[in-house]
Amino acid sequence: MKHDLSPFLSNWDFDPTDICVRKIRGLDGREKLQVRLDLGLMQMEMNDRPDGKCMDGHFSLLDYYLDQLETEQAQSGTDENFYLDRDACIELSQEGLLFYHRYVCLMRLGDFEAVVRDTAHNLALLDLVRAYAEDEEDRKIFEHYRPYVLMIHTRARGEICLQKGDYSGALNHIEEGIDKIQTCVVNSGIEADEEIEALSEWAEEIERDRPITLQQKLAQKLQKAIAEERYEQAARLRDRLSSLEQNNL
Repeated sequence: MKHDLSPFLSNWDFDPTDICVRKIRGLDGREKLQVRLDLGLMQMEMNDRPDGKCMDGHFSLLDYYLDQLETEQAQSGTDENFYLDRDACIELSQEGLLFYHRYVCLMRLGDFEAVVRDTAHNLALLDLVRAYAEDEEDRKIFEHYRPYVLMIHTRARGEICLQKGDYSGALNHIEEGIDKIQTCVVNSGIEADEEIEALSEWAEEIERDRPITLQQKLAQKLQKAIAEERYEQAARLRDRLSSLEQNNL
């Protein structure tokens, strides 16, 4: 039968220990993501909503509600009458899950720019619910996802820096990400030990792998020369260090 998926599945083995994902070119000419599942396939669009749906003329449900909010503020001069009821929160939760599925796959493929884009979408979605959810319980439910999304967002931004050899930039992103997660813990009382530990361990790994500068190499040689009482060599090393420091001023 023409709807039988067997030809697709037989040429792509499922590995339960890994995320089996690939990029393909669709019949419409656009790039798409395909994920191999144990019983079939899942396909997602690469841009806008992963399911390809248009939400009342908007690229996402988040965009739709942000437009509604902007309209309300323009007409009344306030956002006091704007709120998200339970149905709206459920729909936003479903959209957030779609973006989650995509950014996890994109992370596996190393498409970090797209991961930053999708995690930024979900963080904006969380911000919207936190500010305008009618029910406090909805706000609490959504906030529990923030530390994880922040961790992946931080990881993707850091990976982009590492691809450019910018170790300091990656470490700065990690520090900023940890600070934001810790703020979540303080403000919302949620636990985020795993996310903080994961980023902290990654920072340690980057520090270990980080190439040392010429000044650091000379400083290490200087300390060794002093310890071994090779004072003439130590003097030469000190002069080279001083020269480098002056040139960097």
